[in-house]
Amino acid sequence: MFSRLGAFLQRAVETQEPSIDLLEAFTEHWKGLTHYYLETTDENTPVKETDIPWRLKQMLDILVYEEKQHPAGETGPCLEYLLQHKILETLSTLGKAEYPPGMRQQVFLFFSRVLGQVQHPLLHYLNVHRPVQKLLQFGSDALGSASEKEEVQFAAVLCAKIKQDPALLTYILEGKNLLTGSPQGDAGSSQDESLATNGALTASPEPDRESSVGDAPCASLAGKPKNSVSSSSPLRKENNLITSLINLCKSQKSRIALKAQENLLLLMSVAQQAAATYLVQNSALCCLVTDHLCDLYSAVPTSADPADILSLERVSWRLQNNSADEASFPGKGSLDAFFSWLDYCDHLMREAHPVVADAVTEAIGEKLFQGILQPQLLQMSELGILTSTAMLTAMVRQISAPALLRELVTFLLGTERQPEAITDSAQQHLLRFQLIEHCNHLSDEISLATLRLFEELLRKPHEHIVYSLVLRNLEERSYILRSQPGQEERSTHEQDHCEDTLELEEDPYFTDEFPGIGFRTCKKPMPSSPRGPARPNEKTDVNEIVLSFLGLVPDEAKTTSYLEEAGYDTYVHDALRLFQECSANISSWHWPQAPKPLEPCDPQAAFYEGHFLKVLFDRMTRILDQPYGLNLQMTSVLSRLALFPHPHLHEYLLDPYLNLAPGCRTLFSVLIRVIGDLMQRIQRVSQFSAKLLLVRRQLMGLVPEEQMDHMTLFQGVVVLEEFCKELAAIAFVKFPPEGPA
Repeated sequence: MFSRLGAFLQRAVETQEPSIDLLEAFTEHWKGLTHYYLETTDENTPVKETDIPWRLKQMLDILVYEEKQHPAGETGPCLEYLLQHKILETLSTLGKAEYPPGMRQQVFLFFSRVLGQVQHPLLHYLNVHRPVQKLLQFGSDALGSASEKEEVQFAAVLCAKIKQDPALLTYILEGKNLLTGSPQGDAGSSQDESLATNGALTASPEPDRESSVGDAPCASLAGKPKNSVSSSSPLRKENNLITSLINLCKSQKSRIALKAQENLLLLMSVAQQAAATYLVQNSALCCLVTDHLCDLYSAVPTSADPADILSLERVSWRLQNNSADEASFPGKGSLDAFFSWLDYCDHLMREAHPVVADAVTEAIGEKLFQGILQPQLLQMSELGILTSTAMLTAMVRQISAPALLRELVTFLLGTERQPEAITDSAQQHLLRFQLIEHCNHLSDEISLATLRLFEELLRKPHEHIVYSLVLRNLEERSYILRSQPGQEERSTHEQDHCEDTLELEEDPYFTDEFPGIGFRTCKKPMPSSPRGPARPNEKTDVNEIVLSFLGLVPDEAKTTSYLEEAGYDTYVHDALRLFQECSANISSWHWPQAPKPLEPCDPQAAFYEGHFLKVLFDRMTRILDQPYGLNLQMTSVLSRLALFPHPHLHEYLLDPYLNLAPGCRTLFSVLIRVIGDLMQRIQRVSQFSAKLLLVRRQLMGLVPEEQMDHMTLFQGVVVLEEFCKELAAIAFVKFPPEGPA
């Protein structure tokens, strides 16, 4: 009885809900949409007031439902109808006409939903990827267009599809078979196999003639053979997915711009080598990314204050700009926009495929670094030099991607790794030479700005920076006096005594009348073996080095003993923190643990400390006559160099007991000359110690600042004392008495 009742109910349900012919419903909605254009005469009615959005939604629902009713991979009649009758092609044309008003947005939405919700692969069909390309070509014609939201959603769907199957890149960008140049019909499977089996892609042998104009330089930057760029560059002038994303990245709506940037990043991180190569060689990607960066740089007003530029905190491209802060100083909005895109490019270089990263990096190096920055840094205008140096310093601070950092370092310092010679400093690398010369510029502001640039460079984790500036000149250790075989002990001792005698005779103030300085010859230890000074292993050795720096400044010029805030422990704590940071940066550089033995070194090699150290040492000799801020920056750079845990740097900058070859100088010998000059000046200034203490308290903000005679001298003495304590603390933390740090 119950079975008969169930059968009756089933027949009743089937009678009330007859089966629907999906194809008939689909064609009915499509015909209803097309009839609107035949029957309607009012061109001003918005599309949302018509039944077009509803019909498109019904067509989408039918396609999704039909796919669920068929086995995976099988094409239903409605989908076949859509492909055979070129419905997407017609819709893209209607969207371009923007009739009725708002139709473009509806077309973008329909394309996005069809490609996103229909699981059957569609983009390899000619009747799909061709209208997709057409839709991309008229997308983002103007910034702030009403369809930006729908455009970025459409681009996001395409990028997700390419990420899943990089072979689709060729269909969306060009629509031509990469290997044969023939149109992509339904031969998607063969193209997929080609992309999967070939290790690299080659350009189409017969690209469109119209696409070979205007972008040839970008193709050469991307690594394309130069002989093929001018005649057959495959770069399009029309919009495509890349140009659409770049335009959307410029949107005034921060959410639109952020979503576009995220999808461009997704597109550039394609995993396959073949797809990455194709993306670089067959699109204007490198040019578009770099041109936008250059445009934003050029938009920064030339009147921007260098101090304001350096005061900017590190910008993140993911954070939305705070419009309330844009008026804090003139040009802040332009600066934020530039450094935000620079940070995005830096992030791209870390996340993108290496082929893409190298190509974009090369483009930035040629267009921004060499094309714009270098002429500005080499100009004669002091204001222009200050502004461009400040911009470069902020850029160095912002860049962290290895590829982009390598390009920047090569641009600034060149690739030379041979020891410098006095005669060829100006011939090796023009920009490097000029920047180092700027550290000794007649303008103290330019010197200060350039020293700040080099300190920022020395913070970056790139081995070539410190090697190019300093280490390559210390490799042979030719600053050490070489003894003749069999006469090491005697000749070295006599030479040492002779040098000390000459030094003290030249400087009458370095006598036993100043025992507090601690540089009498009787206290100097015996020199080390011909192999050179090894790492200090005994407690007395380290303490003697530390005490040598602490005892440099005479008691008359010391102020810290009167101020509780300036304890030596503070210097050790700061030095330890900085040394640990520096050691972490160089952990992968494989530096030696001990100095290079002197035996294999060339004994005839003439020592030259190099252009950079020469300028710094020359600046150090004038520390008593230079502005306070300049002295602080100069000693900060030297302290940064002394922190590097390389045995040659430690020996040359921190070992007071080196037996120097004739004509050579070290940091310690330069400091000795400065102290000698200071001792002479102390005798000529009345109440020197009291005035010095007052200036020190003024610099610390303990008393109101007031001008007095010899103000620069007193400020220089304060910096000198601080610097000697910093060097002592650095030597202590690098080789503490207890053992290796």
